[in-house]
Amino acid sequence: MTLRIAMLAAECEPWAKTGGLADVVDALARALGRIEGAADALRLPVDVFLPRYRTVPVPADAIREPVLEVPDPGRGDAVVHATIVNVAASGFRLRLVDVPAAFDRDGFYDHPDDPWRFAVFCRVALAALKRDGAPLDVLSIHDWHTGPALLERARGEAAGDPFFARMAVTVTIHNLAYHGWVPNEQLGQLGLRRDDRLAGANPHGIDLLLTAIEGAELANTVSPGFAAEALTPAFGMGLDDALRAMGDRFGGILNGIDPDVWNPATDPALAAPYGRADMVGRAACRADLLRRNGLDPEDEGLVVGMIGRMDPQKGFDLLADAMQDLLADGVRVIVQGSGHASLADPFRALAAANPGRVALIERFDRDMARRIYAGADVFLMPSRFEPCGQGQMIALRYGTPPVVRRTGGLADSVIDVTDDPGRWTGFVFDEASPTALVAAIRRAGVVRGSAPAWAALVDRGMAVDFNWVTGSAPAYVAMFRRAVALRAASRRG
Repeated sequence: MTLRIAMLAAECEPWAKTGGLADVVDALARALGRIEGAADALRLPVDVFLPRYRTVPVPADAIREPVLEVPDPGRGDAVVHATIVNVAASGFRLRLVDVPAAFDRDGFYDHPDDPWRFAVFCRVALAALKRDGAPLDVLSIHDWHTGPALLERARGEAAGDPFFARMAVTVTIHNLAYHGWVPNEQLGQLGLRRDDRLAGANPHGIDLLLTAIEGAELANTVSPGFAAEALTPAFGMGLDDALRAMGDRFGGILNGIDPDVWNPATDPALAAPYGRADMVGRAACRADLLRRNGLDPEDEGLVVGMIGRMDPQKGFDLLADAMQDLLADGVRVIVQGSGHASLADPFRALAAANPGRVALIERFDRDMARRIYAGADVFLMPSRFEPCGQGQMIALRYGTPPVVRRTGGLADSVIDVTDDPGRWTGFVFDEASPTALVAAIRRAGVVRGSAPAWAALVDRGMAVDFNWVTGSAPAYVAMFRRAVALRAASRRG
């Protein structure tokens, strides 16, 4: 079965990124075109539709399609003029939806008319696909921003349009915490009234992520572990009932990483190249990281690195509360992140009070992040919940054993010695507490004290294959094929 696939997403690396969603959309789209037998699986390169935000650069050789006119979702008597801008990408076709009124603004999100903006995005993308003249087999949507695509399919199918009747939809959930809630007073931005059946059963408004889950043929999240957790009230964020109702149409596919993008042997940000077969350059990377952040490179004490969005989910507060014990143990800490000021404040104070022991990089810095992966002794991810996470995978690839909490994709991708003494790759702790975090880091320090044991641990971690092409992408192709079969069966009645 050959497939034509299009993806809709609010982010795609490197053009627009605030978090892991961008990385996954880019890596998955590229991998789909590179898996063995891809020519037999896909009719055309995957299309990835992305809003053309103000900060998205448009290269001079980009190709602009003729202007599209679509009905304005917020005003039925008006039209939206949109341009699709095709940009060369690696292994897929990036198609920017250029609607200045919607996207020529500061920031990607948190505008009062976000429902309208993303309804326009979905409507224009689907109109462009229909104008292409080739049947679309699968629309792969990501997170709440693309939920309006299900409203568009329902409208098109009701109008008897075969393009929409044929199209299967899969929804990939990267973050269950953000639903895209649209209260009744904003339903008009989606082209809905409260008495419209498409507005759903909630009398107070519409949840766009729920709309996507209930309307899609299949839904997945980005790890099997988090898929299981999402079925519980503790982790389902109010959507566990809807996910349980899907039965076997909901599951988890573990994210991967691109080993060409994340490769310490070729990474230009690093002070020296190294790899599993030759780790000599690793020492230079450690010394470079410490020097750049005001830490003594001659000190052999344990260095812990942490990178992430400063959000309560990520467990930065657990590390802050553990710092006095860690500093007493001689541990040094390098933190990179931005977000909630209340989570950054303790590290700012700790760095000021402990120069040479604590460093805070309060910004998103791609090169410094790579230096932390390559130069820290251990990499920390104490998340309260984690749909997947890629930091632990990159750390393993770069030879930095991770210390993670046992949740979601972290538990799926890092093996503790207590789980499998022959295959363990890092240090896993259970309780979301500073005490449990300190205990795990102390375990790492003990193992590091034995050079042979540490070298074996590092080698096992670097040997793990998280390649999208060999792992996750084929699983997505299988999901897409099943979605097409389910859609065909539903049309037959």
